[in-house]
Amino acid sequence: MDCEFFPCIPWFQKFVSSKNVSIEQHEFFVRSSYSNRAYVAGPNGVICLTVPLKGGRNQRKTVKELKIAYDEDWQALHWKSLTSFYGRSVYFEYFKDELSAFYSRKFDYLLEANLASLELILKLLHLKKEYSLTEDFEKNAENDCRHIFLPKNRTTNEVDKRYIQPFSDRNGFEPNLSMLDFLFCCGRWE
Repeated sequence: MDCEFFPCIPWFQKFVSSKNVSIEQHEFFVRSSYSNRAYVAGPNGVICLTVPLKGGRNQRKTVKELKIAYDEDWQALHWKSLTSFYGRSVYFEYFKDELSAFYSRKFDYLLEANLASLELILKLLHLKKEYSLTEDFEKNAENDCRHIFLPKNRTTNEVDKRYIQPFSDRNGFEPNLSMLDFLFCCGRWE
């Protein structure tokens, strides 16, 4: 599986239901992927929270080599957006301290931030899931899920379960957002 930043709901669903999961760290960075972005519900529709990369998004580096840029305070922007959009959500209060701590940490590499976001989601949901990181890039990996979950397919790979989201009275239900949306609105994984 590819390595996502606060993974989208269908990715996480596939992750927890699969056996022997390997997360790809040797693949070249794919632009317009969930590798450095998470989608959440905002007042005017879906908002993309992006982790900026040193050298920009047009580089030919593997996921494990990508460094995070701190020219702008993207962490403060993410946190401000999340508190603004989800501050009144049912479960925000339960998770805000640990998420605030996450957004206070400095990560050198995108892979490090992505794995920390995955571990945090697992911890908040009280789930234990073993996985490994790939040792080499396999072009034709068994049960390859690396390019199934892409933002351009966000509305086509819809998960069956709908729930009440902030701003759904204005914008309708937005499918397949980040697990952050699911956490703040539903609180647990069933």
